Amino acid sequence: MTGCAGLLPEIKKTTKSPWKTFGEAKKSFDLIVPEKTTKEELKLLGFDPFETPNVKLITYLDVLERFVPNQAVQLQHLHPQIRACLEAKGACHGYEVKPSNLQSKRYGNAVLDLLNFRRKTITSGWRFDAIIVLNEEVVIYKLWGGEPNVLEFEDKKNPLGPLQDIGRVFKIENF
Repeated sequence: MTGCAGLLPEIKKTTKSPWKTFGEAKKSFDLIVPEKTTKEELKLLGFDPFETPNVKLITYLDVLERFVPNQAVQLQHLHPQIRACLEAKGACHGYEVKPSNLQSKRYGNAVLDLLNFRRKTITSGWRFDAIIVLNEEVVIYKLWGGEPNVLEFEDKKNPLGPLQDIGRVFKIENF
């Protein structure tokens, strides 16, 4: 039975980007110097929403929402450059960058998996998140985070096996 585990589905989910690893993304990000790096220099580093897939262009309203998420955070608590940018309104914008590379593989008993009684999945890879804020054509603020080493396990048990989701197939409520 365990020899059949190789027949189980495998998923590779990659967010297209110029970076192959978390380290490469971080290295490019580290080259950005607030109050010096221009919009054109960002393009050369791979941060261009018009050329690089999965780099989101955000408006000053999006910047405001990210840095002032609720009434507990007030404008005077923000970095001075962010405050100045928000006051500039239309000249203030940014990029949200979220490259990732994740692989999911099912493992375990192939018969239980195929009959939907028990599905075990392992997901590994990396996720990088960054926000780059520009005022006019110059970077004024940057922030990064992410998960350099993703390792997640999922063990889904369905006591009814293939009948578990039959209610959804026939749109039966309270099944």
